[in-house]
Amino acid sequence: MSHQPTIPKIRLNHISTCLTITGSSLQLLVDTFKTSGLEAILNTIESLVKLAETIKQNKNSCNELMEQAHRVLIAITGLYVKSDTGGEMAPSVLNHLANFTQTLHKIHTFVEAQQGRSKGEMGALLRGCKAELQQAFDFFQITNIITGVKEMQEHVQARHQEVLNIIETLSISDSASSISQVYSNSYASSISISMLPAEPKIFHGRDNEIADILKLFKENSPRIAILGAGGMGKTSLSKAVLHHSDIATKYHANRFFIACDGSTNKVELANIIGAHLGLKPAESRKETEEFLSLLTDIPSLALMVCTSPSLLVMSLKKYQITMRGAERPSQVKWTRPFLLPLQPLAQEAAQKMFFDIADDGHLLEEVNEVLGLTDNMPLVINLLAHLVDTEGCSIILSRWKTEKTSLLSEGSDKRLNFELSISLSLSSSRITSMPHAQDLLSLLSILPDGLSDVELKQTNFPIKDILGCKAALLRTALAYTDNHKRLKVLMPIREYIQNLLPATDSMIRPLFKHFEELLELYRGHAGQALAMSSISRITSNFSNIRNILQNTLHLGHPDLVASIYCACHLHRFSRVSEGGDISLFHLISPMLVQICDPRLEVSVITEILNSWKSVRSHTNDPWALETRGKECCNHFDDPEVKCRFLLVLAVYYLGRAEIPMSIKHAQSALALAKSSGNNKHQSDVFRHLAFVKSTIYDYTAGQVYAKEAHRLARITGDLYREAQGLRAEASKKSPRYVWFASQ
Repeated sequence: MSHQPTIPKIRLNHISTCLTITGSSLQLLVDTFKTSGLEAILNTIESLVKLAETIKQNKNSCNELMEQAHRVLIAITGLYVKSDTGGEMAPSVLNHLANFTQTLHKIHTFVEAQQGRSKGEMGALLRGCKAELQQAFDFFQITNIITGVKEMQEHVQARHQEVLNIIETLSISDSASSISQVYSNSYASSISISMLPAEPKIFHGRDNEIADILKLFKENSPRIAILGAGGMGKTSLSKAVLHHSDIATKYHANRFFIACDGSTNKVELANIIGAHLGLKPAESRKETEEFLSLLTDIPSLALMVCTSPSLLVMSLKKYQITMRGAERPSQVKWTRPFLLPLQPLAQEAAQKMFFDIADDGHLLEEVNEVLGLTDNMPLVINLLAHLVDTEGCSIILSRWKTEKTSLLSEGSDKRLNFELSISLSLSSSRITSMPHAQDLLSLLSILPDGLSDVELKQTNFPIKDILGCKAALLRTALAYTDNHKRLKVLMPIREYIQNLLPATDSMIRPLFKHFEELLELYRGHAGQALAMSSISRITSNFSNIRNILQNTLHLGHPDLVASIYCACHLHRFSRVSEGGDISLFHLISPMLVQICDPRLEVSVITEILNSWKSVRSHTNDPWALETRGKECCNHFDDPEVKCRFLLVLAVYYLGRAEIPMSIKHAQSALALAKSSGNNKHQSDVFRHLAFVKSTIYDYTAGQVYAKEAHRLARITGDLYREAQGLRAEASKKSPRYVWFASQ
């Protein structure tokens, strides 16, 4: 006799179907955006659907949890569908996604392990899941409640179709993405040279560019634009091409070098070109004017190579220009393939150029340090090498610390004045027509790592058209995009802009908040899949974060306390990734006395003790730090901070082989964790005790502690802690000690 399915069983079948469809949508998003965080959620969903088939008890509670989790999944899918950053979520969103992932793990634990758990423990887990799901509802703004089976399935199918549509759109847009490559690796400048100047005697590192230009001149009607940043060597390359034996043999005396940067309007520009070409005002100028009209919008024309004056007048088929910026005039049909904007010299070429000017009697280590100030820009190498030739490397390095780019600004000729060359780019109409472009440039001047498009969009900068400002900087070559598509400014330009246009708090503070959320994501969810993206983002912005913190770490700054916490998180990141000391604690320690925040001071002491071996220069007396930390603990009530401090002391003493002291502090930390109901910290302490017992060959006690660490980790839904607990449980002897979750 067949049994009719019960209402709870029908609900389970229904929610399993919906989760399966939503899982398919998530799989498409994972395949499209390559997000490890979504993959962790997807794996949990797939396992949850399989478990739903075997649920024997508490079906109503399981249904409720799975239905509420499904509503959150629908909202998350919508976030990715509407994303305009290629699926990269802001740190604040990732933080909530990581929290929800842990909640899913707890739901999985609840559904999977009905037997073998005390009712009180399972009841607490159920209440915790419901509370965390409500937090997810609040963040993802889930207000509509879909109750009907048909309505819910229709809603799920509609969202799945949205995912398919967005993926189709992305695949189409990918084919057009190469359009933006014209702006990649871009730079800018022009230098005024007289007609048929001498061949450059010191010229290195442009063999590939010369070969490309000579190849283009084999075409019937080449039109070539050499683009690049101020000081990148466009004119030197032009002169080298002009004097190349292939060009000289083919064109003989019919080579013209026309410096047009002195013209201020279209008429003057036409006159100076016409004068060099021997044109008479009374001649018929129809075809000449037709060509010249194509050039009148080019602000800085430097070089033209052609077959003969008569042919030039009639058709002007063969010519080459250098132009400040990274944008070719749209009215000219330029010969393809386009030349990429000039990049800095390779290190070997930069060294050869330096030694040609300053001779080779200098230490290579000091020479490389000087070259590090130039970002291998030819103009800056030229200027600094001449200074080194007369004063020596050590003196120039010392002068740079106080004089910066003013060292490069002797004389009014922009060929020999770096700052004047950059000021020409700043006066471009591209920049003056977008005032906020200078605000973005000033911010980039303190960001050696640059910024990605995702960071430009996700950070709440007070700029309406920030991507338009980016385009303006690229078009004038004041900035460029590197191989990782990050918007950057070359170091000499950064130094000049820092002095001329210092970044304002209105630009710095939004970026600080963005980095603060990123570091909090790393700290709060270390080891989890969704936090893995924070590792790559922090790595890409490591020097940026450090520079921003140096800007905010001073008394009176409104973000001082938050900055100190961020410095601790960044130091922790650097320590775990073996990046070493970030050298910020020497700024922080003197301020702690005046701030009078015992909780903050204990957090700083905890991080210093946790990295004692790597920052001994700041930590000559760990005992004094321990004493000060314990004294501060008497003046605030935060069990989590206190527990972490005591556990770090336990690890510190274990490292010194003082086992009794390590156990003593671990037991104190355990008492705090139990009194506050913090299962994560309890798991960490038990895992530490398991390693301590293994160290002294008490494997039986170690196994007991390890099992308890694993059990508590499962309740928290933290898979990394659970894995660490399993590792401790499986160890029959003391393995290499790894304590990542609480670091």
